[in-house]
Amino acid sequence: MGLRLRVRESEWLRGVAASAADRPGLIPVVKGNGYGFGRLTLMPIAAGLADHIAVGTVYEARDVPADRTPLVLTPHIGCLPDHLPATAVLTVGNVDHVAALAGQGWCGELAVKLLSSMRRHGASPFELPDLLAAIQSADSSVASFSIHLPLAGDDLARIDQIEGWLPHLAPITPLLVSHLSTHSYRDLCGRHPDRSFRIRVGTALWHGDKSQFDLTADVVDIHPVHAGELVGYRDAVVPAAGTIVVVAAGSAHGVRALDDGRSPFHFQRRRLTLLEPPHMHTSLVFVPNGDALPTLGDRIDVQRPLITTSIDELEWVRD
Repeated sequence: MGLRLRVRESEWLRGVAASAADRPGLIPVVKGNGYGFGRLTLMPIAAGLADHIAVGTVYEARDVPADRTPLVLTPHIGCLPDHLPATAVLTVGNVDHVAALAGQGWCGELAVKLLSSMRRHGASPFELPDLLAAIQSADSSVASFSIHLPLAGDDLARIDQIEGWLPHLAPITPLLVSHLSTHSYRDLCGRHPDRSFRIRVGTALWHGDKSQFDLTADVVDIHPVHAGELVGYRDAVVPAAGTIVVVAAGSAHGVRALDDGRSPFHFQRRRLTLLEPPHMHTSLVFVPNGDALPTLGDRIDVQRPLITTSIDELEWVRD
């Protein structure tokens, strides 16, 4: 019992396959918490879609199936883990990143990060020649260029950033892009047939149709209460006569109040009052007398983004 993600399997898989087919050159992204599913759940599915799988860090690369190439998205300057596959493509955005890898004897392929308006990692056009020279001196090779585009703005602005980089890049080297709609990506490829583009996709691939998911938590206890009673870790005041419902989901699962302070819990399409911030594996919600009351073992709907949620159970609903 706990926090459960329920997925209608066949419909979801059809949606993933259709999304992949619409994006030639797709590189599926499987990082962090595996978009709520868990990385190990998504890896074999991603392996059926592409030859490369993008992961967040060098520590996640070991999850990639041996017959697929891990693309590590975040530059790394510390010690490389022993389990890092030699086939991995590591990302660098400046000469210091290259030096850090070369100092550990890394001679594998590299993805060169290009500076975008995100201002995270990446070389500017002015810095790019020195970065490429450093890679050559380190006996590594450039597998691809890569640009990470912001979610803010629109595709026209994102494509402007991509096309602004093209005069600085060798056409033979693939350019990896992100955060473009299917139409915009196809349009970009069509306008530059001499270029090799690939697109990294995570959320839009795995969460394309949220109607295929249900995120719920179990009711593990209920307690009648009177108005004015103090409850919880912080002596929250009960607002009226009713029932405290103890829900098996909390901060350890990534469950918290919504950004506007509202409760993330619902029962029979009614939002339940959160009495205090969720703590570890439980949350206390309040149901006033007269409202629909869940019973022990019922499931409460949970409203949280899956990319920040750690589930206890993954339930596949099969036809």
